[in-house]
Amino acid sequence: MAMSSTEKAVMIVGIDESDESFHALEWTLDKFFTPYAPNFPFNVLLVYAKPTSTTAIGLTGPGAAQVLSFVEADLKRVAARIIIKAKDLCHSKSVHDVSVKVIEGDARSVLCGAVEKNNASMLVVGSHGYGALKRTFLGSVSDYCAHNAHCSVMIVKKPQTDN
Repeated sequence: MAMSSTEKAVMIVGIDESDESFHALEWTLDKFFTPYAPNFPFNVLLVYAKPTSTTAIGLTGPGAAQVLSFVEADLKRVAARIIIKAKDLCHSKSVHDVSVKVIEGDARSVLCGAVEKNNASMLVVGSHGYGALKRTFLGSVSDYCAHNAHCSVMIVKKPQTDN
């Protein structure tokens, strides 16, 4: 699908509640959307993969429905808080034309699916900097996206800080 000369490419930035995610968003805004280049090269779409209430607690059986409704309400509050924080960061960097999508599911499939659906040219994700063992058990979202997303993938690493 060819873009017209007036259409901008879509850049998806994966966000979650982590510091690494917000570092990646801030880094991207600073590098691609400087005030000195008002003709921003991309339309920005922030995508948050909201866990399902059942995967968040892994609970089934009698009484699960009541617990799940509380968990679901909490997950919605978390999503709302993340979106507000991300939009505030964008606005503080004078990037006001930002779209946000909250999509329920596993971050790996949510982000790769959003790339396909929105015909994105670039996907930006933060790196949690897990070691090999943790990455084996948890699975790296950035690694999965780098191999499976049908666009360029930029993995932004948060600088190490000395404590």
